[in-house]
Amino acid sequence: MVTYEDVTELFLNAAEATSLSVHPEYWLNTQTLEREFTCALHPGPCEEAENRATCAISFAWGPLDTALSIEGAEGVCDFFHEPDEDCPHLHTENVPPLVLDLVYTLPLDHVSPGSLDLRQFARSLKLNASERSSRAVETRPNISLSLGETGLEAEALTVEQRVELPLWDPEGLGDSGFRASVERLPGRASAGRLRSRHSHAGDQPRPEDWLPHLLADVVEDIARVVAALEEARSAGR
Repeated sequence: MVTYEDVTELFLNAAEATSLSVHPEYWLNTQTLEREFTCALHPGPCEEAENRATCAISFAWGPLDTALSIEGAEGVCDFFHEPDEDCPHLHTENVPPLVLDLVYTLPLDHVSPGSLDLRQFARSLKLNASERSSRAVETRPNISLSLGETGLEAEALTVEQRVELPLWDPEGLGDSGFRASVERLPGRASAGRLRSRHSHAGDQPRPEDWLPHLLADVVEDIARVVAALEEARSAGR
């Protein structure tokens, strides 16, 4: 079993092992009871943060994540009925991952759009970010414009990424090195858990076994992308 506190602590441990400055924040949505985590990471001292490349990472942890952490994929059934071998929830291929939203920001110092091919620049940074991200499933660049004294000016370029961590689906870990050690049916629930929900399952895969590796991958990706953005900022100057 892993908890919201486990995920945030492991992420911060991995982040603090880098040379980046780390600023975490914790929130509770009183309407949905989701717990929300945000963290800003940037190189150099905080006094220079507004002029440096930064990354803001966030995720929400809801009741479903807790149920999946405790029971695995079949924990979804707790919201509906007692599970049995014919239960459609046990055979679903859509076990939700834990989604991390990453937003990288690169200040452009109010560059005139005419002095820089912004489209090519954005494409280049998107490619660099994608190549340096082993876990991102989506990468999107955006450019923020403002109206200055001489017309439109580019204030910042942002690169948005979406990372999906298969905490409850070890078969979805791909090349992470983890392999399930128990027989699994076509779906996500192990055969042993289908036969007996409360039986002893010492050989069941546990998220805490591979979670540190996943979060370390995410933090390494962040450090690489921030470094690439810093290089682009220096080259631009």
